[in-house]
Amino acid sequence: MQYVCTVQRTSVILPDDLAARLRYASKQRGVSVAEVVREAVERHLGDGQPAPPQRLSFFALGEGPVDGSERADDYVRDSIVRRLASG
Repeated sequence: MQYVCTVQRTSVILPDDLAARLRYASKQRGVSVAEVVREAVERHLGDGQPAPPQRLSFFALGEGPVDGSERADDYVRDSIVRRLASG
C-alpha cells in the first residue's frame, strides 16, 4: 500500500499474546507488522472521513514569560483567537 500523504510514527503497547498474533499475521501474509496495523486501524475506523485539522500549535519551551506555566490556558486561548482571526 502506498500513501500520498505525510505519515506519523507511533508506538502502541500490546499484551504479549496480541503482539505475538500480530507478528504471526504479518509473517503469514508476507507483509510488515506496520502494514497489518494500518489495515486493522483503517478497518476499525472505517468511514474514511478525514481527521479534523489540527489548528492548535504550542509555544516553545525554554524562553518565555516567567508566569508561563501559570497562564498556559491564557496563552493557548490567545493563540486560538489569533489563528481564528487570521483565517
